[in-house]
Amino acid sequence: MERTSKLSYIFSGKSAFLKYGFIMGCLLFAMQGKAQTLTAIGNVSGTPSDMKQSELKAVLMGETQRWKSGKRIVIALMKTNTPLGKTTSSKIYDMSGDELNKYWLSLVFQGKAQAPVFFTSVTELQNFVAQNPGAIGIIDKPVANAEVRSVMIDGKSSF
Repeated sequence: MERTSKLSYIFSGKSAFLKYGFIMGCLLFAMQGKAQTLTAIGNVSGTPSDMKQSELKAVLMGETQRWKSGKRIVIALMKTNTPLGKTTSSKIYDMSGDELNKYWLSLVFQGKAQAPVFFTSVTELQNFVAQNPGAIGIIDKPVANAEVRSVMIDGKSSF
């Protein structure tokens, strides 16, 4: 009888642990889902107000160098070791942060594109986009002010 009660105690503790682990896993999954939302922002001078996903990818891959207005494209991204930078690397580029850094290093070395400017804070990235006509950046929430606007991607403010 004593052995049975010990087993019951052990399994009830394990069950509580599994329930707690399941709840924590659900919370982490929900938090990751929120972090997956990205927004393209652009300087109001030269950057279009809406784009297709394919056009955005061509710009961010360095395949498109100038806007239709002729203004040079300047890409602003979060550093690939930041949570937002990791999300951007995987969701837009389908690469790890290291792979993205190597991709841009290769393009720049070959003279095919100008490297993006990398930032450690969203505020710095927004300020850079505001001060550089033709600049486009990726952040985690829509924003709008006199110099920066959210760029609609396939008719949506976030993707």
